[in-house]
Amino acid sequence: MGKPLSVSHRFQAFAARLLLSLPDSLQRRLAGGGPVERDGHTLDPQVQHMLAMQRRMRRPHFHELSVARARREMDINTAMLAPLAPTLETVSEDRFQGPGGELAVRIYRPRGLAALAPATVYFHGGGFVVGGLDSHDPVCRILADEARCVVIAVDYRLAPEHRFPAAADDAVAAFRHVVASAGALGIDPKRIAVAGDSAGGNLSAVVGLETRGDAVRPVFQLLIYPAVDLTMSFPSIESLGKGFFLEKETMEWFMGHYLRGAEDGRDPRASPWFADVAGAPPAAVFTAGFDPLRDEGEAFAGKLEAAGVPVAFACHRGMFHGHVSASGGLSNARPALSEIAGALRRALQ
Repeated sequence: MGKPLSVSHRFQAFAARLLLSLPDSLQRRLAGGGPVERDGHTLDPQVQHMLAMQRRMRRPHFHELSVARARREMDINTAMLAPLAPTLETVSEDRFQGPGGELAVRIYRPRGLAALAPATVYFHGGGFVVGGLDSHDPVCRILADEARCVVIAVDYRLAPEHRFPAAADDAVAAFRHVVASAGALGIDPKRIAVAGDSAGGNLSAVVGLETRGDAVRPVFQLLIYPAVDLTMSFPSIESLGKGFFLEKETMEWFMGHYLRGAEDGRDPRASPWFADVAGAPPAAVFTAGFDPLRDEGEAFAGKLEAAGVPVAFACHRGMFHGHVSASGGLSNARPALSEIAGALRRALQ
């Protein structure tokens, strides 16, 4: 539903998908080396080849760009290998009054749902700086279709125009708006989850914690390679911070735009890792073996479990940060996305 790719980018996307369909042995050869291993994980051959192609095409990292150009690059990146999106019953746009002005939402309703359907409030990734309704449109469509729920995607305010806690405030307000509008939306207020990837996983966790005193709380939180420690203190930030798509320098660029100062990094509404998580909603946490955020995601799952919160955890061992958005070109990423959708479906049904 976003701006279409240019002719040049469409050709690049076609060529990339074609090359990524080759046998694994040829993928590694074209990538220029043997298997890549880190911390007991082996990089998926298609991912290895994809990363090599990006280096050859000299695709820029976000931290090398202006904010405006990075936002356009995010839309291009996610469109290049986006999964095939199913046809839904309806996809509609709406707006509501948030803490800092009007916020847009996109509402996905698959065919065949009950009159009072389960729902998921979805927050996109992008380091609180890039991304939006269009960049994550295919993923939201697939989650709605495979999890059998209404998905409400939220276009929360981005930094640096709106620094912390703007995104967190918008996320909490969006969840409460959905609860208050449940009847009009045709959803069951007793079955509303929160979900998100990367920065969106952070916001989902924040909503789960901030609404613990509400009459209606999320029944589930789906955290896809979440960024839960904005102080960037876990080991995988260093061991996987270069060469695997999400760069440590990019994360520092994101934090420099989002946080008002270093002290914000330890605020539980910025970094759920520093929160008391007792009473948080049941969770499923998914990480990737070659993601700099891998260690903090796993540690957060452990912290939830230690606090008595029911948690399902899985690491997609050969994958990288952002693999669900590239699951149209990576054969092992697509089952991973279905696994994620399955966890959400079971929690809501």
